[in-house]
Amino acid sequence: MHPYRSHTCGDLRLSDEGQTIRLSGWVHRVRDHGGVLFIDLRDHYGMTQCVVDPDSAAFGLAETVRSEWCIRIDATVKKRTEETINPDLPTGEIEVFIRDMEVLGSAKELPLPVFGEQEYPEEVRLKYRFLDLRREKLHNNMILRSNVVRDIRDRMWAIGFNEFQTPIITASSPEGARDFLVPSRLHPGKFYALPQAPQQFKQLLMVSGFDKYFQIAPCFRDEDPRADRSPTDFYQLDMEMSFVTQQEVFDTIEPVIAGVFEKFGNDRPVNRNWPQISYKDSALWYGTDKPDLRNPIKMQIVSEHFAGSGFAIFANLLEQPGTEIRAIPAPKGGSRKFCDRMNKFAQGEGLPGMGYIFWRKAEDGSMEAAGPLAKNIGPERTEAIRQQLGLEVGDAAFFLGGKPKQFQAVAAKARVTIGEELGHTDKDRFEFAWIVDFPIYEKDEETGEIDFEHNPFSMPQGGMEALEGDPLEVLGWQYDLSCNGHELVSGAIRNHKPEIMYKAFEIAGYPNEEVNKRFGGMVNAFQYGAPPHGGCAAGIDRIVMLLADEANIREVMLFPMNQKAEDLMMGAPNEPDTAQLRELHLRLNLPEE
Repeated sequence: MHPYRSHTCGDLRLSDEGQTIRLSGWVHRVRDHGGVLFIDLRDHYGMTQCVVDPDSAAFGLAETVRSEWCIRIDATVKKRTEETINPDLPTGEIEVFIRDMEVLGSAKELPLPVFGEQEYPEEVRLKYRFLDLRREKLHNNMILRSNVVRDIRDRMWAIGFNEFQTPIITASSPEGARDFLVPSRLHPGKFYALPQAPQQFKQLLMVSGFDKYFQIAPCFRDEDPRADRSPTDFYQLDMEMSFVTQQEVFDTIEPVIAGVFEKFGNDRPVNRNWPQISYKDSALWYGTDKPDLRNPIKMQIVSEHFAGSGFAIFANLLEQPGTEIRAIPAPKGGSRKFCDRMNKFAQGEGLPGMGYIFWRKAEDGSMEAAGPLAKNIGPERTEAIRQQLGLEVGDAAFFLGGKPKQFQAVAAKARVTIGEELGHTDKDRFEFAWIVDFPIYEKDEETGEIDFEHNPFSMPQGGMEALEGDPLEVLGWQYDLSCNGHELVSGAIRNHKPEIMYKAFEIAGYPNEEVNKRFGGMVNAFQYGAPPHGGCAAGIDRIVMLLADEANIREVMLFPMNQKAEDLMMGAPNEPDTAQLRELHLRLNLPEE
């Protein structure tokens, strides 16, 4: 017999009755039923109920074992009595009677329980992540992640893509986040960088003639953490194609993403009709470029109804250039209690408040508008607002004003809160949307300088001709895929012509010499017959987070960092010793505490 097991803890069935078997695993829990011990033995594959009584030679040792001890048992398979069958367990029709036992690894007192799914402080969970990963829910999340990655890889191979691995040590490149730098021992004073993404390498692969590339790529960015973003590293499905249009990229990746969600989404509906929404419309309707379309509420501009009105705050605001008043419809939100609650929500977000109007039935049976705004602007304006928003008795509307970029984030949060609290958001489905027509440039309001607002490698719509006009009107062949309020995919048709690339960077204040210095490898390659090409990258961690119905990305990552970008289990980041610094020709210049 094998030294550790003849079966796994998920193998045994009624057909194995009478067999002598050997199992190894972890003690999930121990129950003492009047001198008879029941041990639930667990491994990666499942759970088996083990029984040992005083007649067994293993009874004395069995009395000493505790939760999470790793043990081996020799036992006989027996049928459970009808009243003790566990229909929720694949092995629930049998139990095994222990004849012999060996402790393979004892366990100290546990810093957190593995049995059950109790909430525990994150710092403890991350420090003892190897124990946390034994817990059923988290363990299943990691298996889900593994299966999703395998499924994505199979789908990409099936549609003719080749898998390549791009370098992990490369040159620093401005791609929207801070680099992690790696000092060079052989080249004192110079640094490599960990790639924020394989962006330049995958474009070079297209120049090299490979036509269709993908990889499950690690990416490294020194970013502030948030619930759906790791502060250090993440994985993405990275892909690129030659001789394609934007729509062809969509047609290629949509079946891959949709197929994964249909296969692993626990029968939650997946909308296959993915709308294409311009960045401008998405910002207006939803206040974000990653809208949650499970919520049907759309914001609208209602500035004309407040211009010159009796509500001086909005009327005066609209006299300033670049301002607008935006309304958030709230069907079924027409109560003063709910309106006051949303007003407090806005105050909690740092605003003075949020104006509102709600419509109710008057004493004479007619409809009337109520709330401070209604009194200030009068019945004609409130009725015009109601008709524009399509609201009825029992409904409400909330209003925010100013320059859109100043209030848009709060408006987006308010829309989400309204949709959830009033029951408009269908949580049990997946809704996708392509966000397209991103502006390439933005103006710094303080300095007036033009800089890139989004990916600088995108091909401008209209090519060189578009760059001759107003930079703020230039749109890129750039796109994101949103699902349930999260950005899942980002990509673009690339700027593959050197003369257009130089011009695009010149507008943002980068001279040709700077472009050559930062992107020399790619610019040089583009002068040797670069094909039109485009692609995208899909966030593996976020995909699995949505499929696992988790609110935090750390719940689908094996060994994540904490909020301070620290690895509490391995002790990273740590201090280098003097010899390491000397070998790298480095000296620390630490800030004063």
